Amino acid sequence: MQTKERKKLCIAMMGLPARGKSTHAKKILENLSKENLNVRIFNNGDLRRKYIKENTASFEFYNPDNHKAVKIRENIALVNIRDARDFLNGIGHIAIIDAANVTSNRRQTIIEEMSDYNILFIECVNEQEDFLKICIDTKTELLEFSHLPKEEATQNFLKRIEYYKSRYDNLTDEPNYIVIDSLNNKIIREKDAGIPYYHLIRDILVSGWIHNLYLVRHGQTYFNLDNRIGGDSELTERGIRQGADLAKHFRNTDIHYIFTSTKKRTMAIAYEIKKEIPDVEIVPFEEFDEINTGDCDSITYDELRLNFPELYEARSKDKYNFTYPNGESYRTMRERVQFGLKKALFLSGGAENIVIIGHRGVNRIILSLFEFRDVEDVPYIYIPQDKYFQITATQYKKLIEMKKFTEFD
Repeated sequence: MQTKERKKLCIAMMGLPARGKSTHAKKILENLSKENLNVRIFNNGDLRRKYIKENTASFEFYNPDNHKAVKIRENIALVNIRDARDFLNGIGHIAIIDAANVTSNRRQTIIEEMSDYNILFIECVNEQEDFLKICIDTKTELLEFSHLPKEEATQNFLKRIEYYKSRYDNLTDEPNYIVIDSLNNKIIREKDAGIPYYHLIRDILVSGWIHNLYLVRHGQTYFNLDNRIGGDSELTERGIRQGADLAKHFRNTDIHYIFTSTKKRTMAIAYEIKKEIPDVEIVPFEEFDEINTGDCDSITYDELRLNFPELYEARSKDKYNFTYPNGESYRTMRERVQFGLKKALFLSGGAENIVIIGHRGVNRIILSLFEFRDVEDVPYIYIPQDKYFQITATQYKKLIEMKKFTEFD
């Protein structure tokens, strides 16, 4: 074999459904393609839907005791593997096989069929139950489940996962692999026998991947007018107009997801956008709720100064570390906001455009993660209600811009 062929690589994804395999496959493809490499994804599910005319959403199609279905699935997998091999035999540099590949037998087939090339297995794991539920809800919105009621589609998918779990073999003897916590982008285990692009691929897996994140603050509320702390206030007429202006601004933008807090003021802005983009999915996260002001909730800042002078002074001296009685500080809320951001990016699956509608404190935390601000500066970051931040953070581009969306504020 010539040396140049040893530069070619087969990447085989591995993991249970709804664990982020396809998201990471797309992330690898996009970044390695920028290295002037010819990269292609070979997805078993796409091939299945192309060649099998009947709907295969039923969990029984994935039952390991359903021998007819097993044979069909194995044949599809083999066709996909050989398509990937043909690609590498020709113009391809890196072939990514996007499939569950949870059995050692399936992985051995890949190793045998790809014996002329380097092979790297990437296993995606994530067992956080509340987040998996959101991922599964998203999966059951796919066309193949459209003929089923929502609850039946969910149960079908859960049973499919159980069948995969019953056959799951952990990575052990494979020549090269990376096991990654796909939600936190954290490598858990790895084994490298010296394959090409390995260190670049590791960096891609653990790095953020954001094409366009539109970071928006909710519009004006009645609590804003009164200078009150926290609460769950409604939008004023001006706040509603700000939401309508923002919606018109985004009406021609291909937005699939809007992530909000659970507060009325952020969700109201999201539903203004949904009027212009009906197919957008609105996902509220508690992680994006504004700082918990505890015993001081709903009072004005003047009342805090007059009635609780010691608290007011402590807050003024160290705003980042100041903790409201029975509430939070910027410091303690940072972890949950950061986790919410990870959830949003994972669930959006590398979508070109996503929106987060948050609060002043929450958006300060998010923005600081990209600006690398000193913690003591975070409580003073400017977060207006008539502008938003457009954030790009990929392997090859880092950009933050503040943009105005209305002419009336």
